[in-house]
Amino acid sequence: MKRKTYTRNCEIKDGIEFPDGMHRFALGLEYVGADYHGFQKQVTSANTVQAHLERALAEIAQEEVSLVCAGRTDAGVSASGQVLHFDTLADRPERAWVLGTNTKLPENIRVHWAREAGPQFHARFSARSRTYRYLFSCAGVRPAVLARRLSWFPEQLDIDAMQSAARHLLGEHDFSSFRSSQCQAHSPCRTVDSISWTQRGQIHCMEIRANAFLHHMVRNIVGTLLEVGKGERQPEWIAEVLRARDRRLAGATAQPWGLYLVAVDYDEVFGLPQAAKGPIFMG
Repeated sequence: MKRKTYTRNCEIKDGIEFPDGMHRFALGLEYVGADYHGFQKQVTSANTVQAHLERALAEIAQEEVSLVCAGRTDAGVSASGQVLHFDTLADRPERAWVLGTNTKLPENIRVHWAREAGPQFHARFSARSRTYRYLFSCAGVRPAVLARRLSWFPEQLDIDAMQSAARHLLGEHDFSSFRSSQCQAHSPCRTVDSISWTQRGQIHCMEIRANAFLHHMVRNIVGTLLEVGKGERQPEWIAEVLRARDRRLAGATAQPWGLYLVAVDYDEVFGLPQAAKGPIFMG
């Protein structure tokens, strides 16, 4: 599809040069990551969330569309509160970006809202924090209905000990012990605002909010906390792992099933919808 051209005339909006006739839209997105090779578009695979969504949006816009997301989730990781933006010359109502785009997407990818945000908005750099939830079951049998929608650990865990251990991760730290070897972030320092545990029926949920996350950071934190929950380590051990800045000392990387990006927070000036944290089956 050939992209529409525009004149070189530009206007200055809030100190940002923006081509005449260009619109910047923000989108709220939900998807099941188990069926895709991650969010980010890849040369080796067309089966990514970004690739499907860009193709659908391009049909509505009648021009090529390039997306920027708040957080690039890995293969198997889902989202109920992903936020993206794209620039387009197409003049469409917000309703068309939601309903029209959804008719052209697989059933496990859905746009929930669209807002014209203006050139000052950036899905990644304007975000103040991201919130993830990691869901798992400790039932005696692996779940069937929610297979690949949550993880399964076939033993009882000491959640109180895991919560006590998690407190050592609060605040600003060097999280080198919890980043993958493929992480491309310039700095390993992140600020964790909160970590909490809840239980609903047989489902346990760890919720973590930070200004940003390193590659595999949440899954590595979960895998390390599991060693405490199983009684193999004391809660204070987490502080030692954190101080060591050595990935080899932390626990194994937890499975991606059950990890959800559930919220991205922005300044109120952007006027984006505030949806309830998901996934929907958690209430």
